[in-house]
Amino acid sequence: MTSSTPQFEYTDVLPKGKDTETEYRLVTSDGVTVVEAAGRRFLEVSQEALTTLARTAITDIQHLLRTSHLQQLRSIVDDPEASGNDRFVAMDLLRNAAISAGGVLPMCQDTGTAITIGKRTEGVLTGGSDEEAISRGIFEAYRDLNLRYSQMAPVNFWEERNTGTNLPAQIELYHKDGTDPADGTDPSYEFLFMAKGGGSANKTFLYQETKAVLNPKRLAKFLDEKLRGLGTAACPPYHLAIVVGGMSAEYNLKVAKLASARDLDTLPTEGSTLGHGFRDTDLEQQVLEMTRQFGIGAQFGGKYFCHDVRVIRLPRHGASCPVGIAVSCSADRQAKAKITADGVFIEQLERDPARFLPDVTDEDLSDEVVPVDLNRPMDEIREQLSQLPVKTRLSLTGPLVVARDIAHSKIAERLDAGEEMPQYLRDHPVYYAGPAKTPDGYASGSFGPTTAGRMDSYVSQFQAAGGSMVMLAKGNRSKQVAESCQRHGGFYLGSIGGPAARLAQDCITSVEVLEYPELGMEAVWKIEVEDFPAFIVMDDKGGDFFAETSEPVLQISFR
Repeated sequence: MTSSTPQFEYTDVLPKGKDTETEYRLVTSDGVTVVEAAGRRFLEVSQEALTTLARTAITDIQHLLRTSHLQQLRSIVDDPEASGNDRFVAMDLLRNAAISAGGVLPMCQDTGTAITIGKRTEGVLTGGSDEEAISRGIFEAYRDLNLRYSQMAPVNFWEERNTGTNLPAQIELYHKDGTDPADGTDPSYEFLFMAKGGGSANKTFLYQETKAVLNPKRLAKFLDEKLRGLGTAACPPYHLAIVVGGMSAEYNLKVAKLASARDLDTLPTEGSTLGHGFRDTDLEQQVLEMTRQFGIGAQFGGKYFCHDVRVIRLPRHGASCPVGIAVSCSADRQAKAKITADGVFIEQLERDPARFLPDVTDEDLSDEVVPVDLNRPMDEIREQLSQLPVKTRLSLTGPLVVARDIAHSKIAERLDAGEEMPQYLRDHPVYYAGPAKTPDGYASGSFGPTTAGRMDSYVSQFQAAGGSMVMLAKGNRSKQVAESCQRHGGFYLGSIGGPAARLAQDCITSVEVLEYPELGMEAVWKIEVEDFPAFIVMDDKGGDFFAETSEPVLQISFR
């Protein structure tokens, strides 16, 4: 054997260190038993215990946030360098968290796809289908809480039906090495529970790059362009994750999702010739500073496009260099959990977010607020908006029509068939949204805005027919929408993405179905609002707030 012959040496690709930061609370000790056999300790976990854990986890993450996330929101309010709009958005999100923590209204109307990632050592015995037991717990949570069903089942290739349960969930279960000193040697079952809404999930991107991107100047230019392209549709400030490398495209994106949930924070910060992944904490700070120069801010201009950044470098095939980008949004919904000999535990989320609310008023947070009375003819509403510049903060009071993807498709079919534009879209602004269930005693369930860009293809046709002259939703829109608004005298107003519970409790006074009741949350609704916050994003002169922040900056480089 020559000295050049390689020797086997194993490394975990994601060698996480011991987690000393996460605090846990006991859910139950029932259904967990320690068994001694053949000189070994085994952990018997009942199917009921898995169901209880999943139900508890979904309940918690729909209503509660991590303390660290809330501290970051408060820091925006306290930062003198933050823009008025930054501070206003952060305050609205804190208020939303305080309402959601009451356990009635979920923090976001899009209560997401339920995701469970579990790892167990070989000493854990469950005696059944773990996936089924976890799915049952998810089913019970969505059935019993005021959550929204979003999962669509394809009945054939072209037609879909809502499953009415929010199942199926994404459940991934793996074997875990039980000999790692960082984990201890006792049998254990560890989990990460997530609820991923469509807006956040849709801002997950994979780019198939080459080694050329592994250069400080090239990578800086690449990220400057791609990160601006994230826009605000997924409700910033974001927890941003960037992953470079990976043995496959799908592995890269999996790591990006875990990193956005801060599940890989204990990775080493240096690489080695063995090929394990690591965090580049210096590059994380440089990327964070880059995002603060974009001007996008917390949705409507400013500094806080991101709370923080995770940059992870992975090994790769020499001919491939995947780059993945993922975000966790203002509905930062995830929780770790574990089952040990001591019972079933879940991460302790913050139950008193109101303690992060400062003693300030809205006037301390932003510039002048312009009230807009929607109980007027559409021409009068448009005339008032036409006098105001882009980025003006508004307070809306009066009727809105609510319609989103399926309703727009049906109305477009009617127009194509020669029918008239429905009068309700001529007379009222249209709000792109879909409500969660309405709790007893409430006028509305959680009812925040959906991503405006999904309706872009309809705007020109609808405005030419006299409808959708004032639109309200979240996120940036395409150039064709700005051109249509300029051509037809329309406006796009941005609503704050994230505070769905606060809007339901404080701003929406009535909800009724106008058309297509069989579509459930996708029906056409009419709602009455009071002091509903919004910002002018696109006006009737071709103005577009996001056009000012979308152009990459040249001549930049990382260190």
